[in-house]
Amino acid sequence: MGYRPGRYAAIDIGTVTCRMLVADVDASGAIAELDKEYAITNLGEGVDASGVLAPAAMARVLAAVDRYVAVRDALAEPGRPVTTIAMATSAARDAANAAEFAALLAECGVTLAVIPGEREAALSFLGASSDFPDETVAVVDIGGGSTEVVAGRAGAVPAMAHSFNVGCRRVTERFFRADPPSADELAAARAWVRDEMGPFFARLRADVPVDRLIAVAGTATTVVSVREAMASYDSARVHRAFVSADDLRAVAARLEALPLAERERVVGLDPGRAPVIVAGMVILEEVLAQSGRPGFTVSESDILHGMVLEAARA
Repeated sequence: MGYRPGRYAAIDIGTVTCRMLVADVDASGAIAELDKEYAITNLGEGVDASGVLAPAAMARVLAAVDRYVAVRDALAEPGRPVTTIAMATSAARDAANAAEFAALLAECGVTLAVIPGEREAALSFLGASSDFPDETVAVVDIGGGSTEVVAGRAGAVPAMAHSFNVGCRRVTERFFRADPPSADELAAARAWVRDEMGPFFARLRADVPVDRLIAVAGTATTVVSVREAMASYDSARVHRAFVSADDLRAVAARLEALPLAERERVVGLDPGRAPVIVAGMVILEEVLAQSGRPGFTVSESDILHGMVLEAARA
């Protein structure tokens, strides 16, 4: 498979975060990152209950995208346009006013695609599996509104994939009232996640023997940054780090015992992620337990890389 060499900008608008990757792609499909941008914008705040995107939430995303467009334009070269791809995932899928949101982004010069969960899963797999050639991998992407799990041979068409309406913001808003969450609330959340995901993982274990579980996105990277007490986030230390089940339980136990005001001060945890991180840990622990693996590998190559590679395919 060939690729069109060029400069690409991928904007991923999720339920919790809004991110951008600007990168060059060569004819072999190798990616050279030029810039990465990240902001917690909480587009999905309240969507699970209301079914609509709140005006304040849309405004936060628009402000971030305006900033990203300026960064992208500064990286453009004469005669070398930056091909831009923008996608929105779970929160926009669930919202009755997603078309209004897309129209607002169009005024910023950004064309938005609201993608189904199956495509989100495939793009995450394409990005994350690119670092592990010749392995059979399962990739988990825990978002705010949904979690995608996709498995297969790296570089090939995925053998199994599913998008669950199980995300860290959705779980937080449905189950957690106490601060910190009570034991009963945590148990109820775990049971719900287990019930939602159990049948898929039973088929996965039977049909697709997996060499490696790869976890992408903010919940997974936070485990490493908290474990390593990173006062400044270090991508080089996070990418391809291994997290055992015991490591995950230690970080999760620490965070779920703290009220929000104290979680926000934990070294290695972005304060903006503190309200939903406990739910993210619940989901990640259930995924790891049901996968049957002893731990997972964290990857910073994720849906953004998949979006770039897909756009560059000749």
